Amino acid sequence: MSQPAPQFGQHPAPLRTIAHVSDTHLLADGALQLGAIDTTARLRTALERLTRLDPAPEAIVITGDLADLGEPAAYRQLRELVDPLAADLGAQVVWVMGNHDERPAYAAELFGREVGVDEPQDAVYDVGGLRIISLDTTVPGYHHGELRDEQLRWLAEVLSTPAEHGTILALHHPPIPVPLVPAAAIIELLDQDRLAGVLAGTDVISILGGHFHFSSHSTFAGIPVSVAAATCYLEDPAPDARFTSAVDAHQSVNVVHVYADRVVHSIVPVAPAPEVAGHPAEVAAQLAQMSPEQRRELVSRKDSALGSG
Repeated sequence: MSQPAPQFGQHPAPLRTIAHVSDTHLLADGALQLGAIDTTARLRTALERLTRLDPAPEAIVITGDLADLGEPAAYRQLRELVDPLAADLGAQVVWVMGNHDERPAYAAELFGREVGVDEPQDAVYDVGGLRIISLDTTVPGYHHGELRDEQLRWLAEVLSTPAEHGTILALHHPPIPVPLVPAAAIIELLDQDRLAGVLAGTDVISILGGHFHFSSHSTFAGIPVSVAAATCYLEDPAPDARFTSAVDAHQSVNVVHVYADRVVHSIVPVAPAPEVAGHPAEVAAQLAQMSPEQRRELVSRKDSALGSG
């Protein structure tokens, strides 16, 4: 693992770093999603990308649709891919139910417990004082999202005690508008105002979601919302004369940096691409030996060899 990057700007290092992955849609026995996409291979590429993050993530949050058909073998394969990486990084794994997941297999394979189809899989994680709540918004037999009264009461009780570094709420169905893909609006989270009432005035600093298969950002009850695109396929938000259009391109993961006074969300593409310009990693160590004024003069000046735009 590389050494932490030196502080070059005016902001300190983040308090916590979280990797946000979504919609892996794994299938058992090497089956291809939509007859075209090797979702296991796509996830491997995404996870390899996470190993390059600096600072390394302290948690990997996967916001639902873990298995395309809810197959027990798909969840086992998911753990075989994610668990070793998490162990190497020293990161916790936060699982979240999605509409393609099935509660009995999800609970049995990821947590070793037996549950019924009508038992929501909500959970609370602590990542060094940052609380992450996994909220199950799924409806058995359907693709839209709902939250039961008892879930909202449970959530309110959990949030009644603030966490040291605040709370991140992770759920599959993001509580935001979907102006680019009307089909997704049909299967959105219902009765979003009820969730907003629970979150108002709490220590929730960010909401993480998936479901859309493309990146999106908004606010909900005054809280930033970040939606991660899928690792399997992208739902083209600007298709050519199509109501929906799934494309095998532009997959990405998100990185969440939690600071004392804000949260930063960044999109990291997972597909390799040719480098057209850059500098070797050793430059960082050289810059670290300079004063802030020297660094600024070297990097900021337009006529400098290291100048960047």
